[in-house]
Amino acid sequence: MRIGVLAVQGAFIEHIDILHQLKVEALPIRLPAELNGLDGLIIPGGESTSIGKLMQDYNLVSKVKELGKNGLPIFGTCAGMILLASQTSDSEVKPLGLIDITVRRNAFGRQRESFETKLEVPALGKEPFPGVFIRAPVIEQANGNVEILARLDDSTSVAARQGKILVCAFHPELTSDFRFHRYFLDIV
Repeated sequence: MRIGVLAVQGAFIEHIDILHQLKVEALPIRLPAELNGLDGLIIPGGESTSIGKLMQDYNLVSKVKELGKNGLPIFGTCAGMILLASQTSDSEVKPLGLIDITVRRNAFGRQRESFETKLEVPALGKEPFPGVFIRAPVIEQANGNVEILARLDDSTSVAARQGKILVCAFHPELTSDFRFHRYFLDIV
């Protein structure tokens, strides 16, 4: 199994490290040709405006969109969720439209409002998942056949799946709990 991790900005090294610990071939992706032959792709957390701009600069946008529309499993965390959405509340980011959700960036405020919480994620089992939220987005609306996988205690949606597209508003790559990555590998 070959999983690419978009490596233009953000927490890509942490994703690659987890995939290596799970005995999966993980490749940093910076150029369109490097997307060939992948079984899945992860778009990491980071700064969504920067990642989106760099994806445009490196001609990755159309290729990632095409692969996603043709069934390549893609997992987006935090900024990755923003980029995979169909709409955002921020005109600075042009999302790829691969999952039918509307996302609001920086929904909890600035860096100092970052937090950790335990999340109930039935798809991962009974044990709560450690959600690390850093300047995190939220899912404001989910349409079509989007399945909400996790919500905060106030019912705010923070993880979802539509077909082979998986997203979460938090950073599973910053925890020692690999269940979200295993769940993505099961999709692959």
